[in-house]
Amino acid sequence: MSALLRIALLSAWNRRLTLGLTLLSIALAVTLLLGVERSRVAARTSFAQSVSGTDLILGARTSPVQLLLYSVFRMGGATNNIGWDSYQDVTRHPAVAWTIPIALGDSHRGFPVIGTNDAYFEHFRYGRGRALELAEGRPFAGIFETVLGAEVARRLGYRLGESITLSHGSGELKVAEHGDKPFTVVGILAPTGTPVDHSVHVSLEAIEAIHLDWQGGAPMPGVQIAAEHVQKFDLSPKTLTAALIGLKNRAAVFKVQRHINGYPDEPLLAVLPGVALDELWRVVALVEQALIGISVLVVAVGLAGLVAVILASLGERRRELAVLRSVGAGPRHILALLALEGGAVTLAGMGLGLLLLKLLAWTAGPLLEARLGLSLAIQGVTLAELKLLGAVALTGLAASLLPAVLAYRRALSDGLTPRL
Repeated sequence: MSALLRIALLSAWNRRLTLGLTLLSIALAVTLLLGVERSRVAARTSFAQSVSGTDLILGARTSPVQLLLYSVFRMGGATNNIGWDSYQDVTRHPAVAWTIPIALGDSHRGFPVIGTNDAYFEHFRYGRGRALELAEGRPFAGIFETVLGAEVARRLGYRLGESITLSHGSGELKVAEHGDKPFTVVGILAPTGTPVDHSVHVSLEAIEAIHLDWQGGAPMPGVQIAAEHVQKFDLSPKTLTAALIGLKNRAAVFKVQRHINGYPDEPLLAVLPGVALDELWRVVALVEQALIGISVLVVAVGLAGLVAVILASLGERRRELAVLRSVGAGPRHILALLALEGGAVTLAGMGLGLLLLKLLAWTAGPLLEARLGLSLAIQGVTLAELKLLGAVALTGLAASLLPAVLAYRRALSDGLTPRL
């Protein structure tokens, strides 16, 4: 077997250019396949860890997925708000340990504005229970102070002490700017890889203050309340968009959920974040499967190239194979030789693909984690990846058997007889 392997290696080295290109194509295909698999797992993990330690999400009655999207991922809009009194009633439930109120509806240059309070910086968790950290500055204290997410500050080039204005409406749907009530940047959060990075954070009182001279979603004609006069008014919140709830004992989660869902004064909804995330992930699973399908097709193309190269080389290797037959190599030796050659190229391509993936994780991993929250850190091969590699190896070996069988069937005289 060692002699056969040596012959296979020498023969492969003699055709190193074509086999090298084939090996590279297989390596790139394996890198793409494993890269998509790791990105898929990282995206699911990052998606699930956008909010951590929250037992329930409170909002107006709607679908659980929609409530999750606008309260956690800042996507879409609420069908209705919830009353401040109702929110206060929920906070007074004996099983509730803490709550984080959230008021949405405004934006700044396409980034969502989040109205909240000190509980946001104290209790909000992401990832594996990680708390929010300030890269610069401090949390807001005054009415017209704001704390920016890392991506907001980076993309717009903001620094501490700069002045910004908010716009009514979200994204492209903004109606008008609250230009008469500017905010001062007092803090910038450290990157989290979650929607927090793309958010502008202000106090609940600030949300009320910028809308004092608004009614029905539009400025009141002839009425303008200056920023220095807003403290003369009652700035207590009237409504909220949603709230995150933490319980003293997670065993009471279903009891509190039933209490909220059956609240008599207005239709409320409480959802478990994990359950809603699973439901949301099932919605986007088609995209996940499409990416995996594309990766599999790329691997198939790479292996098809391997078969094509070996088949094309058979005509050039007629004499070589015939000489091997003439010195005692049987058809089975020829079959094993070509199968071994194809398998070796496949395995070498897989090894090179793993090295390329580690290089990619080493160079681009920190950037992806900081910007998108996708962790592609250097790690060992997981069980799922081993199954994929095993499937690639078996498919490569099976693909190599086709030219091997053709060579096996050729007679000794085929290689020694000149072709006219």
